[in-house]
Amino acid sequence: MNPECDLLIRNGTVVPMEEDRHWFSGDVLVGDGRILEVCPGGAHEVSARCVLDASGAAVLPGFIQCHVHVVQSLLRHQADGLTLLDWLELRTLPYEASLDGDGVATAAELGIAELLTGGTTTVLDFGTTHHHDRVFESAERLGIRMTSGRTHMDIGDGTPAVLLEDADASLADAEAIGKRWNGSAAGRLRYAVAPRFALSCSRHLLEECAGLARKHGWMLHSHASENKDEVAAVRAETGMSNIEYLDAVGLTGRDVVLAHGVHLHPNEIQILADTRTRICHCPGANLKLGSGIADIPELRSHGVRVGLGADGPPCNNRLSALYEMSLAATLHGLRSGPTALSAWDALAMATREGARVLDLADTIGTISPGRAADLTVVSLDSWSAIPGDDPASRIVHGGTAADVRHVLVNGRPVVVDGKLTTVDPTELRIRIGESWKATRSRMEQA
Repeated sequence: MNPECDLLIRNGTVVPMEEDRHWFSGDVLVGDGRILEVCPGGAHEVSARCVLDASGAAVLPGFIQCHVHVVQSLLRHQADGLTLLDWLELRTLPYEASLDGDGVATAAELGIAELLTGGTTTVLDFGTTHHHDRVFESAERLGIRMTSGRTHMDIGDGTPAVLLEDADASLADAEAIGKRWNGSAAGRLRYAVAPRFALSCSRHLLEECAGLARKHGWMLHSHASENKDEVAAVRAETGMSNIEYLDAVGLTGRDVVLAHGVHLHPNEIQILADTRTRICHCPGANLKLGSGIADIPELRSHGVRVGLGADGPPCNNRLSALYEMSLAATLHGLRSGPTALSAWDALAMATREGARVLDLADTIGTISPGRAADLTVVSLDSWSAIPGDDPASRIVHGGTAADVRHVLVNGRPVVVDGKLTTVDPTELRIRIGESWKATRSRMEQA
């Protein structure tokens, strides 16, 4: 027993997620940014500089989302009722073209604030073309654990010219940003090379993105097979299916996370399995855009690692891991029956499986001594969470972002009693309004 620690989470229902269906009443001791000890029945004779009450709440590994777009946060509620390709051409790309540096920073802060207060401690984030240092600055300041990269595009009918770049210049900028930020903030921040998708990148750019990532040991992050029209367009342009083409240009492998994977042929699933490529399931966005429902049980049966993500606020309207867990544990019953994905499966996808997708399983994803103290405390006393014993069912089927009580990242309390500690919410709300007004004005003038 450690007689002294930096922080004590006391009297919670601890759900370590080292295995399913295991939980107990107890305390968690934190010191020097790491989990020191997990104490079933409670810690005794321990002195802590900070104590967080977890009575009536579950203590969980911090939630992990494997695909989000925090820079899109200012476009929330402005792009409803569209399918994917129209959503991109008519709303999202014009919005990204209109962002200035302050807009990127404010959008990132809005997205990160929502993620943290909803219990998400780690994300794989997809940026826009310009000002990506501002995303990392926001992540460093607000305290989230983030892997992120600026996007790459060099082709695309209807794409604003300001977003289309010379491939080599775009790659050089990414390399410079990655060298500045990868491994910074005590390892919280990492870089990922992020070509948008096959239809917005030349073959040269895709191949060079793969080469850049592997030169530095960075992740690769892109979108694939989200929408039937996208899939058909890729085949028309390349003569191959989406995953076949990405495999041919080097965008498969255990260092690659592809968002969506909704429309996949059996041979594509086999490619993903054989190359150990990871998929991020984004059920909320896929439903809103009418893209379809990815066959996650089939992917998992082939050994493909799958995480969860909310995607972007304009195509989901929220960045809630709890919402995505609820959908993931519900939707797949339509195709595969009600036992297809259990509440424990969904909770694992947002914790230990998400950590494996991001190659961070040695650092986060479970409540284990020595792991980083990325922890989320979720109240179990809301009306929708009672009665019951199984915490996974109560959290996945009954929990909402409003139930998140405390959040730690690297042992630092970033949310206490539901309130952000790393930014002034009132001041941030003012800047959000000002930034959206300025961005919308530029969009209207374009």
